[in-house]
Amino acid sequence: MLILPARGQIGDPKMDSGCVAPGEKFEEEYDVSRRLLPEEVLGIIDELICHEISWHLGYPLSQTLFTSVYVEALSMPDPANIGEAHFVRSSSSESRNDPMLQILRAYCLGMLKGCSYVNERIKLEHYYEEKVPEEILQGLSARLSLRRIFLEAAESPENKSDFAKAQAPWIEGVEILPVIEKTHSLAKDVDEAFSAKLQRKLASTMPPRPIVQLDFKEAFSHLSRMFEDGREVVNVLKYTDSQCLLTFVSTFQAKKPQPLVYVRTLLQTLVFDDMTILGNMSIRQLLDDDLSILTLPASPLLARSNDDIEAVQDVRFAMSQQTELFRERAAQPFLDILRTFCQNRCRIRRTLCHLIRDWENLQMDAEDIDHVLQVKTEERPLAHRPSMMSGSARPVESYALALSSWTYLYKLRLMETIVQLGFELEVYQPDEHLGMYWYLNYLAKGRLQHAERIKSFIVHRAEEARASPAHDPEADRQIQRALASTRLTLLDAAVTWELSDALACLHTVLARHNLVRTPPRPYSNDELRYDLRMKPFAAIGLPSLPTFAEFTAGSRQPETSSEELLAYGERALLGAKKGFEALSKLSAEESFSVGSHDRWIASVKNGLKSCIATGIAITTVQRKLAGLDGQEEREGKALGLTVEIPTPDKTYHPSWIVPKVTVIPNP
Repeated sequence: MLILPARGQIGDPKMDSGCVAPGEKFEEEYDVSRRLLPEEVLGIIDELICHEISWHLGYPLSQTLFTSVYVEALSMPDPANIGEAHFVRSSSSESRNDPMLQILRAYCLGMLKGCSYVNERIKLEHYYEEKVPEEILQGLSARLSLRRIFLEAAESPENKSDFAKAQAPWIEGVEILPVIEKTHSLAKDVDEAFSAKLQRKLASTMPPRPIVQLDFKEAFSHLSRMFEDGREVVNVLKYTDSQCLLTFVSTFQAKKPQPLVYVRTLLQTLVFDDMTILGNMSIRQLLDDDLSILTLPASPLLARSNDDIEAVQDVRFAMSQQTELFRERAAQPFLDILRTFCQNRCRIRRTLCHLIRDWENLQMDAEDIDHVLQVKTEERPLAHRPSMMSGSARPVESYALALSSWTYLYKLRLMETIVQLGFELEVYQPDEHLGMYWYLNYLAKGRLQHAERIKSFIVHRAEEARASPAHDPEADRQIQRALASTRLTLLDAAVTWELSDALACLHTVLARHNLVRTPPRPYSNDELRYDLRMKPFAAIGLPSLPTFAEFTAGSRQPETSSEELLAYGERALLGAKKGFEALSKLSAEESFSVGSHDRWIASVKNGLKSCIATGIAITTVQRKLAGLDGQEEREGKALGLTVEIPTPDKTYHPSWIVPKVTVIPNP
């Protein structure tokens, strides 16, 4: 759309791109046919690298690549083919035979083609005769090779069936980058080869904007990281199982700094494109693999042979029909989890807030399907021990409800992720950490109870398999894999529950003594902020949303003394430490992190460090509380402490914001 300045903006250099200062020419008069020194070609190319990276970081082309007079000369007027794309269109121009200009032209064409690939990917998802020093020749050659390598890397999704071929250009790019960095010192700046005046030829640029100036060191850092991340992201093609795939995607996107947009869209393309997963798997294969890991190991419900049964009265026909109905309804929400985790962190949280409603609807459908299967298969209830947190020792009888159990487990995981991302993205104010860690504890406790229930049915299935005279190695493998998954879920839920519990206790005591103050909010109160924070979960039926009164009483614990709260927090921390230590000893296979184990184990170790930091904070507060009598404690007497709530980038783990408690020295 053509944007025109208003009458009052005409002649204003800040708003009118056609405004010419006294003594200034309207058109850019740089001569693109002039001979260039090799050092100048290096300088222009390196500046183009800076502009290209600026574009990758989100700046518009009008302020980056389109400020180059050489790029403008190649593309204006629009060439009908690559043979017409010369800096000077006249075939008689001597500049066409200049070797330095030929090198620059080749680089620019490769750069523009590469940018076209990137743009399309994001939209779909998202011999030299002159005497030149050897080092400069090496630098020019490396930069031309970089354009070829990036074009090949941009086509890596076409080679999903050949992992080595898909990864090769990214590896080659990483290896050639040191040469480019080393020879940058030989480059000579040609500032006049870039001009903001070229924006006047772009219909949508108003008001005029300055050229984005990105330092070469910073641009090279982004470029290096893009190739490193590209080399790493191709590893997603090495499929082990659905849970390893989920771990790979979620941990890759959680990297700091976060991968560039192009790399994230590349990941999305590699995972699912043309209705296939990783180029060779159907959605059904992925779903069945996940169901067999979490709730249905070696289950007849997932047997492919059921599809061949045509007799309506045969129970296998009902199994086939009902499980296929569930797959149809579960496919989109399940794939949306993968697709969502390919976005930036803010969009992940925003999308998950909508996605959990789809999982709520899926759970209702799954319960209906479970009931039909329960009747058709004449399933008998299983007597099993209740959850450790139920307070009862009497066995309870229940049905497996495998499909709705699978759905509910995912819904709980997504709800916890929303809350944890709230801490990472600084959605919650410091005085709100108390309530939100209490709510995270509430969700994690529910997931722990649910995982214990799932474990009972998987253990029962393992006992049945051992008692069977027919030995099936594949069934044994699936059952052992499901048991490992249950163990991982129990450990993960337990450490989340216990560490969030300890942090909630610590924050409660800090709030009582006004060490974490509530800022003035003239247009808000506690209940309105509760409604705001719980809004993403208001439509969820199970787990039920605590009322404001329950939320307040549960988080503030008015009937419990500060000493008791901190002692309870210490016990919770002890359990969390043991859990993190157990997690840190799991292999890549046991932790379902094949292909991303280094990233996963780093997150676990950072969680353990957060436990240690929380323990130090609790001990510091306990020592000060020990010097107060009961009346002073109830009155919230000052403890002689200062508390700093660090930002997520200054913590060991972005989901665990541990207060830094410091003793005020005596004067």
